[in-house]
Amino acid sequence: MTLLFNLYLTAMNTMSLEIMILLLIIALVGGVCITTIGPGGIFVTIALFALLPLDPSTVAGTASATFIATGIVGSLGYLRSGELKGKVAGKAAGVLSLTSVIGAFTGAQINTLLNSSVFAILLGLFVFFTGVLILYRQNKQLKPESRLQIDSLKGLWWLAGVGLAVGLPGGLLGVGGPVLAVPLMVVLGVPMLLSVALAQVQSIFISGFATVGYMIHGSVDWYLALFLTIPLLIGTISGWYIAQRIKASKLQVSLALVLIALGIYLIAGGATPGGA
Repeated sequence: MTLLFNLYLTAMNTMSLEIMILLLIIALVGGVCITTIGPGGIFVTIALFALLPLDPSTVAGTASATFIATGIVGSLGYLRSGELKGKVAGKAAGVLSLTSVIGAFTGAQINTLLNSSVFAILLGLFVFFTGVLILYRQNKQLKPESRLQIDSLKGLWWLAGVGLAVGLPGGLLGVGGPVLAVPLMVVLGVPMLLSVALAQVQSIFISGFATVGYMIHGSVDWYLALFLTIPLLIGTISGWYIAQRIKASKLQVSLALVLIALGIYLIAGGATPGGA
């Protein structure tokens, strides 16, 4: 408790009380979204970029560091509830995770070459695309017969493709894995809860390797990462309980619209001279 108190006391000396409270709320809500519908950690990345005077590498590196803990806690939660039990789920999680690590590490190296405007545009495009993808999933309403069989060779190849597609932007932008992996898997026909569960495991690998990549350049603010990890973990645990008890369809639509709006805002700011 003393360590926690000192951490937040130090936070008040490095940022205004209003920003500190806003970051805590965003991290808490983001954590809930991570284990209910997948996309959620991306709000932390956006908040770090928009609210604090940090360069793109520190934003992505610090955000990536916070997602390691949420990935571990989320994975344990879904292991307990049964989604990750069995050889099929284990093999699927392994393929999805291992194919994403190369992209995550590579993305972290590329990020160091970006200025704030380019980072804002890329992050905005990513956020906008994710929102559109979620809406597409909701409108399409995949039927049971179109679901991807992840225990088949074809299914594992598709998961490998998702891992490769998610790893690079996950490491480049510091958005973790679930934000894109879950919508992609759901579109392919993987059941919602299983998609979220698999993405939690993948997030450990993406965030871990991305963090190592940013550490090489000294671009991880460990103090800030710890500050955000606490509310993120509280939200992640709460989100797991919520996911077992509610239908997330309405929440997904609301989230998609918010992501689209934020994406447009980031793109407009990055494209404007002197903007975000």
